[in-house]
Amino acid sequence: MKTTSRTEPRLVALLALLCLTPSCFAQATSPEVQEPQDHWHFKVTPSYHQNKQEANATDVNVRARVGKHVMWFGQYDQADTFHQSRLGYEYTFTTPWGQLVPSLQGASGGFVGRSLNAQWGQSTYLIAGWSRTNLRPYYNLNFDPNDAITLGLGSWLSPEHQVSLWRTQDDRMHTGQQVTHLTWRYHLPDRKRLTLDVASKSGRGDPDIGAVKGQSLGMTWDWSRYFVRMAWDQKVNFTDQDQKRVSLGWHY
Repeated sequence: MKTTSRTEPRLVALLALLCLTPSCFAQATSPEVQEPQDHWHFKVTPSYHQNKQEANATDVNVRARVGKHVMWFGQYDQADTFHQSRLGYEYTFTTPWGQLVPSLQGASGGFVGRSLNAQWGQSTYLIAGWSRTNLRPYYNLNFDPNDAITLGLGSWLSPEHQVSLWRTQDDRMHTGQQVTHLTWRYHLPDRKRLTLDVASKSGRGDPDIGAVKGQSLGMTWDWSRYFVRMAWDQKVNFTDQDQKRVSLGWHY
């Protein structure tokens, strides 16, 4: 959902303070050597969105992680149409049975969202999630329903191959929106990884458009500190728009 919005400095400042105070769809990860809890990692992701019938857009996302804490800041801009800044925070609880990840996000225009996601199991694991917003204008960069539940299953077929299947479905707005994802990750030595994400969607978006159906395909190649991601998305965010996206990023 998106409409022209106005930046609210007090909301952004409040969320910035929250993100800076030490104190969310969880994914299983391969065993790795534990790093010092005070070691900071950053990821910068600029993206370009080419729309079929609307103005093109850009987005820049900066993500910071230290220990179990993750904070991020992003800026989305669509020429002469929509502009939005956002801030977010999540924390990962690690338990003997898996992970629990609560998160909070806010954006200019008064948007606030929260989610709770879980992974139950290790080599084979259940996926579950729940999310809610205050229904204020927001351009959804997850491209799944915002007020929804998520259920799925994932597995490490081998040390190199990881697959997961899940569905995110609206459970609040009675739109029938649902997106089913099938993801395959191929892990290679030297921090290389190939990810393919195939998805199918259906549901109602804009009342003037009615129900839509579409598919999407995303591909990401990670190597060392860098990655490139490309996606083709029909009926993006349940609109009548088709979209191509490309992202280039790096870790440090």
